[in-house]
Amino acid sequence: MTGTGTRRPTLSDVATSAGVSLSTASLVFSGAKPVSDATRVRVLAAAESLGYGGPDPAAASLRRGRSGVVGVLVGDRLINAFRDAVTVATLDGISEVFDELGTGLLLMPGGPASSRTTVDRVARLALDAVVFGWCGADDEPSLDQLRRRGIPLVGVEGPHAPDVPLVDLEHRAGSRALARHLHDLGHRDVAVVTLPLVADGRDGPADAARQASCRFHDARERLAGVREVMGDVRVWEAARHHVDDGRRAARGLLADRATAPTAVVAQSDLLAVGVVLAATELGLDVPGDLSVVGFDGVETPWLGGHTLTTAVQPMVEKGRIAGRMVGAMLAGERPDDVVLPVEVRLGTTSGPASPPPPR
Repeated sequence: MTGTGTRRPTLSDVATSAGVSLSTASLVFSGAKPVSDATRVRVLAAAESLGYGGPDPAAASLRRGRSGVVGVLVGDRLINAFRDAVTVATLDGISEVFDELGTGLLLMPGGPASSRTTVDRVARLALDAVVFGWCGADDEPSLDQLRRRGIPLVGVEGPHAPDVPLVDLEHRAGSRALARHLHDLGHRDVAVVTLPLVADGRDGPADAARQASCRFHDARERLAGVREVMGDVRVWEAARHHVDDGRRAARGLLADRATAPTAVVAQSDLLAVGVVLAATELGLDVPGDLSVVGFDGVETPWLGGHTLTTAVQPMVEKGRIAGRMVGAMLAGERPDDVVLPVEVRLGTTSGPASPPPPR
């Protein structure tokens, strides 16, 4: 640093060196109003010669009463979140709008193993708002802490609370359409591989009590949509919505061919991919022996020549809407909830029900 000893150079030093007013120097760095090219060059040259790196972000935040950062709770370890195409696409939509708003994005992992850490984190971080990514649980542990701090909240598929503006999907209608498709193909023995019902890492068959304890709106609504068409169905809960979880579920459901379902409704495409892969590994033909449908509409290159029958959701647009909701909240408005439609896309993983095996 030159010109000011050991003291950190200030914007006032830069203005004096450049021969402009303090307000003009401030405009050069903030970009709030146009400044002539000659003035901008003179101010930036003075800043470089003094070793001035720009306004102090902390001081600027104090003046604005904001940090310039919005937290996004992703509900899982970040390594898992970034393996999920839905998460990545939704984040892309959120970040696109945040770029327009000039807002920073802070990703915060979640899940049962870090719930206490997450609550502690949101209690102390300087955040202008928080987005609950990917269906926050109805009993989201950090919700009360954020309410006490008065931080604006936006939910992506959850949590469902009167004070949390929500961008949601037609979960029930999408699953109902998938179930109707299978019913029209002659399937009556259908199993459902659900998303986590409770964030406790458990997987396996889910009885009525377990289903009644469901804390996630998307899992509950997607299961209800299938039941509206099929009535009572077998339910296998996945611990997460990853390919390996779908594979484990399929191996459990298909272990006994005499009692195996003729179709599986997976509550995410990644779970559906795992079911298809496991069925193939067990020597079953998809869809000849087993039809499989998913939910989301992500790319599924693991399936080789197959295309997945699924309900397609607008992932990027969902993120954009959540981002715009944040902008409205920061402007002092309360945005209306938005429910986005999903559309069934037929693929090659669903077909007519095969005759039941001999018993």
